[in-house]
Amino acid sequence: VAEMERYVEGRTASSLFAGFRALGLFSNDIPHVVRFSSLKRRFYVTTCVGKSFHTYDVQKLSLVAVSNSVPQDICCMAADGRLVFAAYGNIFSAFARNKEIVHTFKGHKAEIHLLQPFGDHIISVDADSVLIIWHIYSEEEYLQLTFDKSVFKISAILHPSTYLNKILLGSEQGSLQLWNVKSNKLLYTFPGWKVGVTVLQQAPAVDVVAVGLMSGQVIIHNIKFDETLMKFRQDWGPITSISFRTDGHPIMAAGSPCGHIGLWDLEDKKLINQMRNAHSTAIAGLTFLHREPLLVTNGADNALRIWIFDGPTGEGRLLRFRMGHSAPLTRIRYYGQNGQQILSASQDGTLQSFSTVHEKFNKSLGLGLINKKRLKRKGLQNTMSVRLPPIIKFAAEEARESDWDGIIACHQGKLSCSTWNYQRSTIGAYFLKPKELKKDDITATAVDITSCGNFAVIGLSSGSVDVYNMQSGIHRGSFGKDQAHKGSIRGVAVDGLNQLTVTAGSEGLLKFWNFKNKNLIHSMSLDSSPNMMLLHRDSGILGLALDDFSISVLDIETRKIMREFSGHQGQINDMAFSPDGRWLISAAMDCSVRTWDLPSGCLVDCFLLDAAPLNVTMSPTGDFLATSHVDHLGIYLWSNISLYSVVSLRPLPTDYVPSVVMLPGTCQTQDIDITEENVEPSDEMIEYDSPEQLNEQLVTLSLLPESRWKNLLNLDVIKKKNKPKEPPRVPKSAPFFIPTVPGLVPRYVTPEQNNDPQQSKVVNLGILAQKSDFCLKLEEGLVNNTYEAALSLLKEMGPSGIETELRNLSPDCGGSIEVMQSFLKMIEMMLDRKRDFELAQAYLALFLKLHLKMLPTEPVLLEEMTKLSSQVEESWIHLQSLFNQSMCVLNYIKSALL
Repeated sequence: VAEMERYVEGRTASSLFAGFRALGLFSNDIPHVVRFSSLKRRFYVTTCVGKSFHTYDVQKLSLVAVSNSVPQDICCMAADGRLVFAAYGNIFSAFARNKEIVHTFKGHKAEIHLLQPFGDHIISVDADSVLIIWHIYSEEEYLQLTFDKSVFKISAILHPSTYLNKILLGSEQGSLQLWNVKSNKLLYTFPGWKVGVTVLQQAPAVDVVAVGLMSGQVIIHNIKFDETLMKFRQDWGPITSISFRTDGHPIMAAGSPCGHIGLWDLEDKKLINQMRNAHSTAIAGLTFLHREPLLVTNGADNALRIWIFDGPTGEGRLLRFRMGHSAPLTRIRYYGQNGQQILSASQDGTLQSFSTVHEKFNKSLGLGLINKKRLKRKGLQNTMSVRLPPIIKFAAEEARESDWDGIIACHQGKLSCSTWNYQRSTIGAYFLKPKELKKDDITATAVDITSCGNFAVIGLSSGSVDVYNMQSGIHRGSFGKDQAHKGSIRGVAVDGLNQLTVTAGSEGLLKFWNFKNKNLIHSMSLDSSPNMMLLHRDSGILGLALDDFSISVLDIETRKIMREFSGHQGQINDMAFSPDGRWLISAAMDCSVRTWDLPSGCLVDCFLLDAAPLNVTMSPTGDFLATSHVDHLGIYLWSNISLYSVVSLRPLPTDYVPSVVMLPGTCQTQDIDITEENVEPSDEMIEYDSPEQLNEQLVTLSLLPESRWKNLLNLDVIKKKNKPKEPPRVPKSAPFFIPTVPGLVPRYVTPEQNNDPQQSKVVNLGILAQKSDFCLKLEEGLVNNTYEAALSLLKEMGPSGIETELRNLSPDCGGSIEVMQSFLKMIEMMLDRKRDFELAQAYLALFLKLHLKMLPTEPVLLEEMTKLSSQVEESWIHLQSLFNQSMCVLNYIKSALL
């Protein structure tokens, strides 16, 4: 119990899952940053994704680096040739190699919303219009300017080209100011246009600046002579970003909050093209690459797009893009058996596939449209009227994906279920629904597809469960006469062989049906109304999440409840089985993810998240757990620690308090620290010191090899076989190796030192009759009744040494009756403790073989032998009964017809 408490106290996070990475996150409402690497001669674009940023190679839009996370969401970014700057709250940091923080700047009291690199310095502006100039490498303040927010609230900043030590500031009041930051002087104030300034952008011409206003106007202004060169106006709201082409075409692009981009010809002073719906949300940032006809855009719709201008009309076409969901996810599931694709549905109405290997394998299956052919024929721009509601549940099977649709999905508040084709990446040909319905408020609530990919099973809110053919879309029958359940269908599942269909209704009944003839086989009532249902087809295990926040696990063969789990404090949103069916992972609104071990029926892992998990799915290969969360656009992957390290799963106590784990990609801890933290508890966990004896009642054998005790009775035969045929020859020269003393532990012969020249030549007969260490230890043991020292000496000897020692115990060979009695007491001690059982039997057998003729003549030894005989017989009868019982059971199992 104490060890268990130490183990539970030592755990700080999940022992099974470690945060790996986030999928489907590409951009948010923070403008991107474009950098040019002079070393690699390539452009890189950096986009913000919450608490970290991603860096992509523009050439292929491949992910180059993911930065370490910061404590808060990033609110603005900037970059120079070496570093990337990101502000969060009233602090901003400099990142080297697009990953690690090398400098941190603290001094603002309000949130920073503007950053401007300035050589070896960086300029930061906060919401209170406090402007601070920092030296990058010393992190020291160079200059601080404070502006009155009511008169001049800074909204834009620019360093005009060739203007040494000067910056141009734009304000929400409409005026602009030109400052010399070296001398700390205001050089000039531009009156402005009485409308707030949103963007300042340097034009390709020197002294010319583009000013974007809140009114949607773009002013091309010469700041040297303070004169306006031209004006443009967009009717889409404030200007969000401006960029100029530098590849020989006098084109300016301006972004808007509607997601449209206006392209303006600066020579003809007119609008030449519109890029409508470039993003579904506001254009956060747009940048023309230097001397290339490429435009990089990003928006809050979680999309990063690159447009190329190679057409004769000057209109941009989409060249490359990385796009995720623009609204929170509603459902995620692994697709296929290789564990490399995750299907996800979102509130934006799209169904997308994300690859866990590389972003280039991501693909979108598009929007759910009611009539795709009519939309193409009429060419409708606004698809909102023909869009299907968001997908709330779907089921997929890849068995016949190349022949017909393999995905069935039900939509929010919709009766008809749509089919989707993964291979063609589009919505399918059929909308499956019953032909005759009396009520209009009936919706589809549960779907499943058979493992063969031929049939779809759809459950409705009216209690009906229908079967459809996926190839033809024809209705193939219903379960029950009028309806399968009296309440709404909460879950449907078909086993792997299309023999059994399981349905769960909100009235609290679970029903088992024959799939072919649609007859009811069995019905059972549940303790509470079911919330959702999940079937592991390989093992036939059914998981049921109930409305009382408990989980029931059934076997569909015996139709009995195997396990019942309780512990969640909120509605259970989703469940997932491990591929081998040993774990059941549940996610609930109490922000916890719990792992239940089905064989032991215990909770083995639990951790909390800062956002409630809505979906959880386990990879078919068991390497990753994927989760989606409330108000999050990404899919978060957790690696299975048990695949690459030893994990000891121990049941967690009922009062276990889990700790909060940060989502992957949002954790502040660097990679090195994570590995160190994970290694230490795992090493501490797998350490186990086995005691020398598990229990005093158990017979314990020694750890000595068989060669030390097995052949003690056959030493004379072995010596005969190993007898040399001829005597050893004397070597001609001195030996190359240093001579050693024979024995199990080799020791060098110590040279005899004759220090005393007048040594006596009288022979001491006491030396010839010297007793061995073993005899001395036996004599000591007879006095103090402890024989561990004598036994340890005997364990270190080889078979020949043991025979010699036991032979020398007799009075004829230098021993005594007392020593022989002490040896028999040592054997009694070994049998009493039930340790080194085989050694006691072997030593006793050799002792009897050597001294059998002498033992009956000595009354003391005969008395000891009588005690020992009864003791050996008692221990052996107990062992023999256990052996016989085990052999009987084994023979029955082998021969019985089970």
